[in-house]
Amino acid sequence: MDWGMKNRMSRIINPKTGHTVMLAVDHGYFQGPTTGLRKPGETIAPLVSYADAVMITRGVLRTSVDTGISKPIVLRVSGGTSVLKEDLSNEGITTSMKEAIRLNASAVALSIFVGAPNERQTLLSLSELVNQGEEYGIPVLAVTAVGREMVRDTRYLGLATRIAAELGAHMVKTYYCEDFEKVVEGCPVPIVIAGGKKIPEPDALKLAYNAVQAGAMGVDMGRNIFQSETPAAMIQAVRSIVQENYTPDEALELLKSLKSQEK
Repeated sequence: MDWGMKNRMSRIINPKTGHTVMLAVDHGYFQGPTTGLRKPGETIAPLVSYADAVMITRGVLRTSVDTGISKPIVLRVSGGTSVLKEDLSNEGITTSMKEAIRLNASAVALSIFVGAPNERQTLLSLSELVNQGEEYGIPVLAVTAVGREMVRDTRYLGLATRIAAELGAHMVKTYYCEDFEKVVEGCPVPIVIAGGKKIPEPDALKLAYNAVQAGAMGVDMGRNIFQSETPAAMIQAVRSIVQENYTPDEALELLKSLKSQEK
């Protein structure tokens, strides 16, 4: 890994802690105007200062993010399907590496669908993206997308994350599961945890805590932050766990305190 690649990785993963809080706001690329992201600019602006990085598409980055942003961008560069389709695995690369560089991205992200009908297509897309990333010094984040029929267990997630790493991904985003330590042990590159669908705030904080304790480098949360009644308070509570070693109970107390200040 050359200096440029390492430098971009250090923007995303705090070198002092080895952890990251990524704000995921790329949902619209297949879900459309998701609740909480109907006006993405209004959602992102009050949250971005508390994130270590922002995962976003080029369209929303161009239209809805202040050009003075100092946070690193993880650019979503895969797509091609929508929630109207039963099979979401028919994705391809939608944004060139040169475009990512023009947008000053610190990394690019692509979904892989291990076990899905278009598994081969998405894995080859990952391989091609890694080749381009190595040429330009841009890290690649592989997202282990899970279809409706896939079980989110240690065996499946261990398989998907390891394949992503074997194909050259520099980071992997996946889901948390029981015995997650085994998934981390089998994946030789850093892992971030997806927040997934909106769950109660105490559960989301426990998810972040358990993931980091099991060896994840952090979280890439979206709906559990921007769909909260108090998104700014929630991202600060998540950050307290990931970057400041708070327990879930301590983070929940912080959340309550921040909520009371907002009222």
